[in-house]
Amino acid sequence: MNKAASRGPARVDLLQSLSGLLLVLFIWGHMFFESSILLGKDAMLWVTRMFEGAHLFGRPYPILVSLAAGVVLALLALHALLALRRFPADYRQYRALKRHMRDLKHTDTRLWYIQVVSGFMLFFLAGAHLLVVLVQPDNIGPYASSDRIWSGRFWILYALLLPVVHAHAAIGIYRLAIKWGPFPAARMGLWRGRLKLVLCCIFAFFMCLGTASLATYMTIGAGHADRAGERYHGNVAEAR
Repeated sequence: MNKAASRGPARVDLLQSLSGLLLVLFIWGHMFFESSILLGKDAMLWVTRMFEGAHLFGRPYPILVSLAAGVVLALLALHALLALRRFPADYRQYRALKRHMRDLKHTDTRLWYIQVVSGFMLFFLAGAHLLVVLVQPDNIGPYASSDRIWSGRFWILYALLLPVVHAHAAIGIYRLAIKWGPFPAARMGLWRGRLKLVLCCIFAFFMCLGTASLATYMTIGAGHADRAGERYHGNVAEAR
C-alpha cells in the first residue's frame, strides 16, 4: 500500500480534531464576549466596538464582523464535512449502531451518538446564526442584539442552540482528551471518570452563563420593543 495513502485517514482525523478544537475555543470565547451584557449595556457596546475595530482604527468597521463570521462558517462546514465520514451511511448501519448501544450500554458510545445528533442540528442552528451575523454585521449591540432576540423572535433559535452547542462542545473536548491526551492505559478508566466530571461541570457553567445572558437580552428587548431599531451609543440612545 502507498505510504501516503495509508497516512490519509490519520491526517483527515487530525484535521477534524483541530477544526473541532478551534470551533470549541471560538464558542467558549464567544460566550464570554456575549455575556458582557451582564456587566451592563456600556460593557457590551465596548466589546462590540472592539470586534468592529473601532478601538484600533478610530471608527467601527462592521465588515470585520462579517469576515470573522465567514471564517467561522467555513470552518464549521469543513468540520461537518470531515465528520460525515463517521456517520451511519444508511439505515442498516444505523440499526446496527442502535443495537450496539442497546446491548453494550457503553457510555462513550452514547456520548458519540449524542455528538452525532447534536452536530447534525448544529449545522442548521449555528449556520443560521452565522448567516445572520454575516449579512447583518452592523445589527449587533445592546439594543440591536436585544431587538433581534426579542422583537425578531430569535430567542427561539438561541434557546435551541444553547444546549445543543455546549453539549456538542463538551463531549468533543472529552473525546479529544481521550484520543490525544497523555493518559496511561492502565489508569484510563479513572481518567475517563474524571474527564466526564469535568465535561459535566463545563456544560453546566456555560449553560448557566448562556441562560443568564439570553434572559438579559430578552429583558432589554422586551423593554425596548416599542423603540425597536433604535441604537445604543454609550449612555445616550439615538435613532439609527
